[in-house]
Amino acid sequence: MLVEYPLPDLPPPPHDRLAVLRLPDFRRYLIGGALAAAGGQMTGVAAGWELYERTNMPIALGLLGLMGALPVIALALPAGTVADRFNRKTVCLWAELCASLSLALLACVSYFRLPLTCFYFLFLLLGVCGAFLGPALGALVANIVGDVLLADATKWSSIRWQLASTLGPVLGGFLIHRYGAFLIYALDAIGRLVFCVLLIGTSPKPHERSGEKLNWGQVAAGWHFVRGNPLIISTITLDMVAVLFGGATAMLPIYAHDILKVGAEGLGPLRAAPAVGAIFMSIYLTSRPPFTNAGRSLLFAVGGFGLATIIFGVSHLYWLSLMALAALGALDSISVVIRHTILQVLTPDEMRGRVNAVNSVFIGTSNEIGELESGVVAQLLGPIFTVAGGGAITILIVVFVAMQWPVVRRIKRLEDLRVVVDNQVDLTQ
Repeated sequence: MLVEYPLPDLPPPPHDRLAVLRLPDFRRYLIGGALAAAGGQMTGVAAGWELYERTNMPIALGLLGLMGALPVIALALPAGTVADRFNRKTVCLWAELCASLSLALLACVSYFRLPLTCFYFLFLLLGVCGAFLGPALGALVANIVGDVLLADATKWSSIRWQLASTLGPVLGGFLIHRYGAFLIYALDAIGRLVFCVLLIGTSPKPHERSGEKLNWGQVAAGWHFVRGNPLIISTITLDMVAVLFGGATAMLPIYAHDILKVGAEGLGPLRAAPAVGAIFMSIYLTSRPPFTNAGRSLLFAVGGFGLATIIFGVSHLYWLSLMALAALGALDSISVVIRHTILQVLTPDEMRGRVNAVNSVFIGTSNEIGELESGVVAQLLGPIFTVAGGGAITILIVVFVAMQWPVVRRIKRLEDLRVVVDNQVDLTQ
C-alpha cells in the first residue's frame, strides 16, 4: 500500500525578470515596436515644429491633436470588436501598412510645402490607422507572452517605448535643423515597414473568439465591462484626466521657440527628457521586488506628475525645465506599469480587444484632446497658465479619485490580481 506524505511548504521560486526576453516573438515585438515608436516620436516633433513655424499659432498645434483624436473616438469601439473577432496580428499588419503609406504621402506634402489641409488630412488618416492598431496591438502582447509574464512584458515594453521616446525626439530635432521635416516622415514610414516584417515572423497564441452574432451589444461590451469594474474605471479615469490636463507635450514647440529660446535643436531634448526619466524608472522597476502597495504608489505617482508639470510650466531655465520633464516621465512610467497591468490581467482574453479600445478612447484620445485643450487655452491665456494650471488640476483629480474610489488605495500586489479573475477573491482588503 502506498503511503502519502504531506508535501512541505516550500518558498515560491525566485522570480526570473528576464524570462520574457527569452521569448523570440517578444524580442521581435520589442525591436520592431521600438523602430515604429521612435519614428512616431520623430514625426510628432517634426509635425509640431513645422506647423508652428508655418502658422505661429498655438491653435494649429491643438488642431493637430484633434486630427488624432477624432478617428479614435469614432472608430475605437468597432476597432476593438475587429481585434476580438479577427486575427489580431493581421489587423496590426494592415494598420501599420496603411500608416506607412500615409507617412510617405506626408513627406511629399512637407517637401513641396502643399496646403495645410493636406497635412491635416493625412494626420487624420494616421489617426484612423492608430484607432485600429491600438486595441489589436495591446491585446496581441498578452497572446505573445501569456498572462504569467504579462507584468514583466509591460515593464520591458515601457522601457522600449521610453528608449524610442528618448532617441526619436533628439534625432528628430537634429534632422529638422539639418534637413527639414520631410525626411523624418519618410524614415517613420520605413520604420513601420520594418515592424511589419518582424511582426510577420511571430506566432502568437490564438485568442478566444466569441461565436455570438455580431450586434451593437457585442461592440459595446468592452465599455460595460470597464464601467462595471471599479479597479479599471478608477485607474483609467485617473490617468485620462492627468493626461488631458497635465500634459505639457503640445506646448513644447512654444516653450522652445518663445520662452526658453533654444530653437529646434533644444526642442529635441525637451521632447526626450520625459522618456529619459521614464527609462531610468523602468529599469529600476525591473530590478526591484514587485509593488506591495500598488494603489498608493499609483496615486503618489500621478500626484507627483502634476507637481512636476507645474514646475515645468513656470520655469524659464532650460536645465530646470529638463529636470522637471524627466521627473514627470519617471512618475508617469510608474502609472503606466500599474494601470496597464491591472487592465490586462483583469480582462478576459476574448474581450481584450474591446476593453483596449475603450482604453484607447479614454487614454489615447485624452492625449490628442489635451493638445487641443492646451492649444485653445494657450491661445487665450498663454502657455504658462495652460501648463501650470493643468498640473494643479491633476493634483485635485488624484484627491478626487482617492476619495471616490477608496478601492484604489487598497490595491496590493499586482502579481496577485489574477486571483480576482480565477477565484473572485477581493485582494484589496
